Amino acid sequence: MLLHGIFPPITTPFYPDGNVYFKKLESNVERYSRTPCAGIVALGSTGEAILLSDQERRDVLKTARDAAAASKVLIAGTGVESALETLRLTEYAAELGYDVAMVRTPHYYKKQMQAVNMLAFYRTVADRSPLPVIIYNFPQATGYDIPAELVIALGEHPNVIGIKESSGDVEKVRRMVEGTRHIERSVTVTETFEAVTPRMLATAGASGGGGELVQVGGVAGASLGKPSSAAVTMVGKMKTRQKEAGFQVLVGAAHKLHASLEAGAAGAILALACVAPTSCYEIYAAWKEGDAELARLKQERVMGPAQRVVGDFGIPGVKYGMDFNGYFGGPARLPLLPISSEVKQEIERLLADVRN
Repeated sequence: MLLHGIFPPITTPFYPDGNVYFKKLESNVERYSRTPCAGIVALGSTGEAILLSDQERRDVLKTARDAAAASKVLIAGTGVESALETLRLTEYAAELGYDVAMVRTPHYYKKQMQAVNMLAFYRTVADRSPLPVIIYNFPQATGYDIPAELVIALGEHPNVIGIKESSGDVEKVRRMVEGTRHIERSVTVTETFEAVTPRMLATAGASGGGGELVQVGGVAGASLGKPSSAAVTMVGKMKTRQKEAGFQVLVGAAHKLHASLEAGAAGAILALACVAPTSCYEIYAAWKEGDAELARLKQERVMGPAQRVVGDFGIPGVKYGMDFNGYFGGPARLPLLPISSEVKQEIERLLADVRN
């Protein structure tokens, strides 16, 4: 699965009494589906997944999946402390039609989280997961920072396709990119090199992954089981082709997005994209077009909101920023507390020029 681009890790809306507000969740996902973001992440840290019951997690996954456009890649946060429970939630996400499982590092028993434990955990999950897996590293929340060398080793597993690296360490991103550069994986993309999801194929009327292979540009050998990027396959009514993706590094620090892309990241899963998805995408788009100066300017524009709204004020700040920008944020769940009126005013000032 192609993971290039920007993904908002959607928040979970709540009523004032703390129950999940599914209609607002549906509305938010429908609106994100109209943005240039590549997809959405359900049950990430910004989604307060750790504060939800098992049934609520399942209901959130179903609601988000039903509301999302077929063209958007769907990533399910399925990481739980045990491998068994992680697999159970991953299997449910697969049944719903999610494309990728995002599995955070187990961390509660920190002294026992040695390399051998992590290798066993992720290899067990990846061996049995019906979905491709991306590692999720968020040391600011878990207190555990998975070493780059361990990520590189896990990247050799055919079902571990990437990592969401939220540490903000650009040099670590560079080491992981360099250390996994030899990994070659081909993914199915559209004729214009965007991600192809099973939901897209179903919408196109396809019944499976086969189709008629069409030669484009006279590339020899394209019909020998490993089509070149110039070979087009008709799947139902959709034209697809193959693209080399390798091991894909996504980052979670919006204030270092441009630097991370320069270091080799393929994209990002950004809490700030819940507030201003297009502003985050504009950094990626400018970088993709090779316009470093524009990317730098777009990056500077979001520095304050990224560091204060997300980094300092956390989920309650993100949710208020969403309210300010026309999404539904609403309250967070205890033990997270509402922000003060002074903080709200600061967020409004920070977002005055970041309204999309």
